[in-house]
Amino acid sequence: MNVMLFHSTYGLRPAVRAAADRLRAAGHEVWTPDLFEGRTFDTVEEGMAFNEEIGKDELLKRAVLAAAPYSERGLVYAGFSLGASIAQTLALGDEKARGLLLLHGTSDIAESASVDELPVQLHVAEPDQFETDDWLSAWYLQMRRAGADVEVYRYAGAGHLYTDPDLPDHDAEAAEATWKVALGFLDSL
Repeated sequence: MNVMLFHSTYGLRPAVRAAADRLRAAGHEVWTPDLFEGRTFDTVEEGMAFNEEIGKDELLKRAVLAAAPYSERGLVYAGFSLGASIAQTLALGDEKARGLLLLHGTSDIAESASVDELPVQLHVAEPDQFETDDWLSAWYLQMRRAGADVEVYRYAGAGHLYTDPDLPDHDAEAAEATWKVALGFLDSL
């Protein structure tokens, strides 16, 4: 599978590169565009401030430009938190998208969004301050209405970015469970 993997608001950190290597070891081709042009952050607040400085439109433009050379191949869009939000936006707008793998995040869904049974898998902490139960329920229903085939996996007690071993949110057990299921998802596409 061809996977376009977007980083979180922390930037292109070692955990993103390690995740890409894990996917490559499983036989997938993976790209990890650096939407922050080399900047990384130690706190979510710093990353969010930089994200707001760049602006959502510029980040999406950078993501589209990164994905464009490969989109004809039929990409699986994937991402961590902010990167998941970006991946979702691109996948819903790319008729050749093969799948959508969301780690720790979702995004708004345009009323006009329409896909033909796009496989979508979401992995998220429970509870998660950025992905509340009410939000996730509404998101799930909107994705189904748009035509996506959605699976949601919740990890009780894990922190928001629990797959990143360098962050306080890390939960090794939840991370391993996530990767096991996510790799199965990619193999099924």
